[in-house]
Amino acid sequence: MVKLIKPPGLWLNIEHDAFYTQHNLSMRTFVLSVSKSVIVDYISSPEVVFLSSVSQRFKATKTKLVFRFLEKEETEPSTNQTYGSLLNNLTFIKTFASGILVPKGYIWPVGKDSYLLPSTLVVQNAHKEGLEVFGSDFINDIPFSYNYSYDPIAEVLNFIDNDAFSVDGVLSDFPITPSAAIDCFAHIGKNASRQEKPLIISYNGASGDYPSCTDVAYTQAISDGVDVLDCNVQMTKDGIPICLSSVNLMDSTKVAQSQFSTFTTTITEVQQGSGIFTFNLTWDNISSLTPAISNPYSNFRLSRNPEFKNAGKLVSLSDFLSIAKEANSLSGVLIIIEHAPFLVKVGLSVTDAVLDALSKAGYDNRTTPKVMIQSTNSSVLKEFKEKKKNYELVYRVDENIRDASDATIEDIKKFAASMVINKESIYPENKAFITGATDIVSRLQKNNLPVYVELFNNEFVSQAWDFFSDATVEINSFVMGAGIDGVITSFPQTAASYRKNRCLTYKSAPSYMSPVEPGSLMQVITRDDLPPAQAPYPVLTESDVAESPLAEVAPATPASSTNGGTAATAPTSPNGQPKIATCIVLSNLAVLLVTILLL
Repeated sequence: MVKLIKPPGLWLNIEHDAFYTQHNLSMRTFVLSVSKSVIVDYISSPEVVFLSSVSQRFKATKTKLVFRFLEKEETEPSTNQTYGSLLNNLTFIKTFASGILVPKGYIWPVGKDSYLLPSTLVVQNAHKEGLEVFGSDFINDIPFSYNYSYDPIAEVLNFIDNDAFSVDGVLSDFPITPSAAIDCFAHIGKNASRQEKPLIISYNGASGDYPSCTDVAYTQAISDGVDVLDCNVQMTKDGIPICLSSVNLMDSTKVAQSQFSTFTTTITEVQQGSGIFTFNLTWDNISSLTPAISNPYSNFRLSRNPEFKNAGKLVSLSDFLSIAKEANSLSGVLIIIEHAPFLVKVGLSVTDAVLDALSKAGYDNRTTPKVMIQSTNSSVLKEFKEKKKNYELVYRVDENIRDASDATIEDIKKFAASMVINKESIYPENKAFITGATDIVSRLQKNNLPVYVELFNNEFVSQAWDFFSDATVEINSFVMGAGIDGVITSFPQTAASYRKNRCLTYKSAPSYMSPVEPGSLMQVITRDDLPPAQAPYPVLTESDVAESPLAEVAPATPASSTNGGTAATAPTSPNGQPKIATCIVLSNLAVLLVTILLL
């Protein structure tokens, strides 16, 4: 291994020496033999007898002996003491070792609720005895404390960059993460200079840590260092524009456990399946609801910040604009408009409501923060274009594409100044393995269309295997590898920290801060284990973008229901038949399922 790999350092971990001795095999002889031809930097073992037996032979060398602590309740075989009790006798450990290797929980314990407990004095006590301290069990793809918001670099930094202590090293299954943490992120102050790119756009505020679109999610995003604060606009029954992650209240509130649980409807033009929609309740009704944090990866038993799962309060668009005006650090606000063609059919003009809110909040006469209007509907952006407001219009493509025709790009430029595309349109995936890279970003940028990319989450299951279960590796690969202009993220603090890391200022990026090579991991998979080939993603065409202008707002004529709910009147097609099946459904199963998920 040493001849083939030529490692910069070598650490030998020797376990089960007592077992091998019983079988007339000597680990001591092996280690001493190896050390004659190979430079061994560290030798660790969880067995006192083994380290004691070789300590004199390595006393005059550069090789360091490290005693490895196993779980506290386990028994060390040669002393018959638990590792927990040996931890209280570091003076004894110093007689045969120059350092200790301990599970990270020895240093920062984690409670049963998966939140950090106060740190111990293990590091300080060991340093007083002249022992180096190495932490183990740094693994990116298993859940760790909620305090780190699923960011493995944040975890490493908590062990090497705090006011009380620093470990001397870490043992990791993913060495790219601590390498970057130590060289690029450690000891950078809050006021450190930052790179201009990427632009950091929030996704429902800091929705990775707090319920989406609440006051606390927005204030946290600002504190985290977001550039552009987003509001996904929904309309209430009484015509109030509000910020909510979804038109379906069941996705982000505990409405299913409220007095409005009977307002379940099915509107296929809005979504598949039933829901309780914002346009069927007034703002007074909605503002009384308890928010619920988003848990997009609950199928993997990954939850977000459960201690604050119902924190904060819902906000209207005017509330949101007031929050943004008070934040001097923001460069922009992103107003997201969806379902506008449907809403006009039920007597609600979301475009007029947004324009009115922006005007009343004084944004017509402000250049900062910049106003950005995003939609998947070209008709919405064209309507804002006609108003000749000084807004940046952003066209979002909500499907995976591999390219866009020249004619399509020219059409988009007529009504939009920038675009939002998803990650797989840049790095296509097959079973979470990156298969290659497209040139969609460079093509759009050559046409003066900045590219913002969604969605960046910290949970390791949200990332392709190629990114080593590290959100920062993923962000870096899209920024440095694909050259994107902005990231849309539920965890703006991670993106903000990335933009401050000192390795971005190096003339030559170290290997742990270099973008991954697209498709490189796929190349090492054995032929029998390769996932089935997939058809390439489509090219965005003119017909995908073209839409009829928004219709005039229809008179609001809600139908009443015997169960207390309301339903929007279905528009009719030219043959007089209902175009949309809109009905009131008291779906006990849907309400029960949402109730269980929110619990």
